[in-house]
Amino acid sequence: MKIITIEQLHTLLKRHGFDEFLRDLMTALQRDFGRWKTFTIIPRPAMHVPGGVLELMPICDNEEYFSFKYVSGAYPANPSHGKLSITATGQLSGIRDGYPVMISEMTILTALRTAATAALATDLMSRKDSRVLALIGTGAQSEFQVRGTQLVRDITEVRFFDIDAKAMDKFEKNILRQAQDKSIKLVRCSSAKEAVLGADIVTVCTAWKEHVAVLKNEWITEGMHINGLGGDCPGKTELEKAIVSRSKVVVEYFDQSIHEGEIQQFTKEEAKKIVYAEMYELVLGSKKGRSNDKEITLFDCVGIALEDYAALRLTYELSKKYHLGEELTMIPNLKDPKDLFSAIK
Repeated sequence: MKIITIEQLHTLLKRHGFDEFLRDLMTALQRDFGRWKTFTIIPRPAMHVPGGVLELMPICDNEEYFSFKYVSGAYPANPSHGKLSITATGQLSGIRDGYPVMISEMTILTALRTAATAALATDLMSRKDSRVLALIGTGAQSEFQVRGTQLVRDITEVRFFDIDAKAMDKFEKNILRQAQDKSIKLVRCSSAKEAVLGADIVTVCTAWKEHVAVLKNEWITEGMHINGLGGDCPGKTELEKAIVSRSKVVVEYFDQSIHEGEIQQFTKEEAKKIVYAEMYELVLGSKKGRSNDKEITLFDCVGIALEDYAALRLTYELSKKYHLGEELTMIPNLKDPKDLFSAIK
């Protein structure tokens, strides 16, 4: 079984290319959302503990693989102790024999799959002439979100805001470093309102576990596309309720979004009327992400196991291509499969 460490994933991204990995992951997401009916998927089970949430995200591709991700949900106090607010590991197994084929780090892969998913939604839902990106929250996900959005829209200006000035410093330094040969205007804002007013695409990615109106309805104008991405869980929202009501809302998986997304602000019956589509319907083309340039579109993203599946499968395929990943014995190899005791004689 392959073990993919942080160091090996770094090597994989260096050999394959960061942007190329994101593009390939978007393609994988389109493939898998397009096969929605072939998967067995359930809302992720979660255990809420002091300071955060612990989750398991399983999914079964009824053709080839089963995967799951263990993820610690948003622990907003962690950074003050020198720790990440979100951590994850993942496993990919074959369904024909049940044998695991890969265990991988998924903290970075989660950032990559979230960026690719948001980029795919942005491509399907935002105006084609979108140029100005507003980013609210400049934590661990922020740079990945900019890189992903740049793949689908000609972004010329990024406005950003965070309540943590050090996080803004970090973001600005990283973006300027990776944008040396690109024409991009960075605008450091003193408030979320300043960042949002006049933007074409608004991406919100905060970690605090409360019902907070990070975006106000009065700031939102015709033609905007909003990505609501923050580490979601029951009791956590980022958008003023009125924004959701007036937007064309797309979710990944209604049964999970109703508990964790922005639509949790409504009853289940109300939410069913508000939600325009699930992501797979846009990918298949049965519904359009945008019908005109005046619509306000909202991708109410909570992150689902299918996205992790796509990231794990792509990583597994590329690890074989580049001969990466340490092979470790995690399952007994027995002459007599019924003689398990022989493995420890």
